[in-house]
Amino acid sequence: MADRDLHEPVLPGTAATDYERYLRTDELLSLQKTAAEAVHRDEHLFQAVHQSSELWLKLACVEIEAATDLVLEGKPTAATRLIRRASDAMLHITNQLGMLEHMSPCDYAVVRTALGHGAGFDSPGFRRVHRTSPLLGAAFDGLLQTRGLTLIAVYERGHDLDDVYQLAEQMMTWDERTILWRFQHLKTVERIIGGNVIGTQGTPVDVLGKRIDVRFFPELWLVRDEITRRSALGTDGHGR
Repeated sequence: MADRDLHEPVLPGTAATDYERYLRTDELLSLQKTAAEAVHRDEHLFQAVHQSSELWLKLACVEIEAATDLVLEGKPTAATRLIRRASDAMLHITNQLGMLEHMSPCDYAVVRTALGHGAGFDSPGFRRVHRTSPLLGAAFDGLLQTRGLTLIAVYERGHDLDDVYQLAEQMMTWDERTILWRFQHLKTVERIIGGNVIGTQGTPVDVLGKRIDVRFFPELWLVRDEITRRSALGTDGHGR
């Protein structure tokens, strides 16, 4: 009797199990078009990739926002852990873009007729990434100011300033992976619809290429130039 009771749902809802009630699978699995509604069977693939990407982007942004708060509180180590999680979520959505390569260009041409004016720039996750990331950069700049540090000092004294150094490096990973995500998205678009055509909102595909290398934390990239220049000149930057 006791074993049987453990299989009975106790969470609120109408689904048969607590697993389904907790994850709200009835709602989740009803969000895709039915076979009768779809203009092409590959709409299910297209929706599955993009809907799951929005979930991962939401998670990533939640972690970036929480990490920003932790940096503002002077807790870089705790922030680093969350940014690492966000970066791994970004890697996940980049890799899953490969699933779209299972669609032939001719099949996607049919799917595209169902998209209306929908485009990747309208993605809530994409917009949130671009809205929240600069706030993390501003919080990091504030942390450096509070501690009386320059970015070059963080890298030159990395072993002594490991908490701030690790934060900077994980921010770099986040920046890099968002760039790689945009790059992979562009290459997926080119593979499926071509590189010299117009997108669903009238934007030429080749214009997308100019929007790939957006850097949220440019100073983290530029400090590497400075380190290399100093190395070439000598340890004090003047060849002495």
